[in-house]
Amino acid sequence: MKHVFIIGCKGLPARYGGFETFTDCLVTKKQSEQIKYHVACMGDDNEEFDYHGARCFKVKMPSLGPAKVIYYDREAIRRTLQYIRQNHISDAVIYMLGCTAGPFLHKAYRQFKELGVKFYINPDGHEWKRDKWIWPIKKYLKYSERVLIKYCDRVISDSIGIENYVLKEYAAYQPKSTFIAYGADLPEETYAMDYLDQLYDWYKQHDIVNHQYYLIVGRFVPENNYETMIREFMKSHTNKKLVIITNVEQNKFYEHLKKKTHFDQDSRIDFVGTVYDSKLLYLIRKNAFAYLHGHEVGGTNPSLLESLATTDLNLLLDVDFNNSVGLDSAKYFNKQIGNLASLIDEVEQMKPDEFEELGKKAKQRIQKAYNWPRIIQQYEDLFKGE
Repeated sequence: MKHVFIIGCKGLPARYGGFETFTDCLVTKKQSEQIKYHVACMGDDNEEFDYHGARCFKVKMPSLGPAKVIYYDREAIRRTLQYIRQNHISDAVIYMLGCTAGPFLHKAYRQFKELGVKFYINPDGHEWKRDKWIWPIKKYLKYSERVLIKYCDRVISDSIGIENYVLKEYAAYQPKSTFIAYGADLPEETYAMDYLDQLYDWYKQHDIVNHQYYLIVGRFVPENNYETMIREFMKSHTNKKLVIITNVEQNKFYEHLKKKTHFDQDSRIDFVGTVYDSKLLYLIRKNAFAYLHGHEVGGTNPSLLESLATTDLNLLLDVDFNNSVGLDSAKYFNKQIGNLASLIDEVEQMKPDEFEELGKKAKQRIQKAYNWPRIIQQYEDLFKGE
């Protein structure tokens, strides 16, 4: 039995986060009976629970601000090594998602070798570039990334762009590298048909008309370029709504953005809160006029894959991560003033067969490169092979 310990997941079941979505799918769509997953989750206590056969252990989180992520990584590693020793596990892989605690794991690196544990990392997507971090934290995160890549047994990148960056930036360490993307589902046409009443109730609640809205789904953070998308949408001539599904409660960025763009004075802009029901969210995506994706920092984003699998027209920020996923199945915009506004006005004039062709290409892209069974098999083959 291969024991695989996942560290870096905030919690299961997943709620939007990329690593959480990935871990959830890795566990719930498992194909091999030769693998046992152990998942570290942030929590209010240190209890364990079962999730679709995976052993999940919570790490009680203190109030340490940004430093709590470092605490989580260290404590999860400590408890993982303790569990491996106590249960005499000889065939284990530790897979760390993200690069936050590298400088604090020097002792652990030696213990991995002593116990014969393979240590893999997923460097995520340039965490050190995120706008939410001040300069000293960005510098620390870049250093932490370097340390982890130096000492790990394998780097797994979910984006070709990230893999190329790792191989070039850290060539001196000669990292053993593997590219495995995130995945997405292509539901049957009848999927979620029993949720149509809930969809229309949701429409009524938020005064939304079917196929008469642009959609954004994702974390409400600056590097996802909400300011650009909202500002440009307000400049466009569309009569459709911009529906934004995200959590903005107690979010300083929300107040900053409102003050800067005055989006609250545009009746087309509609923050509708969160939607965690997967079937309802699927129908909301499927019946949107278009999906807007402004993620700039990161690898293969799950929200983008889900949109390509469901929404016909996808408007993506023109960066390497998004281009490598969407290829010619989407339209692209940049952050220059007027660019996205012009694109919105342009796509409003598209003919039905153009929408249909883009939707067909998007689904073919998901089926060819990002279907979950293929992704799961790649991971399981990797875990079992070493």
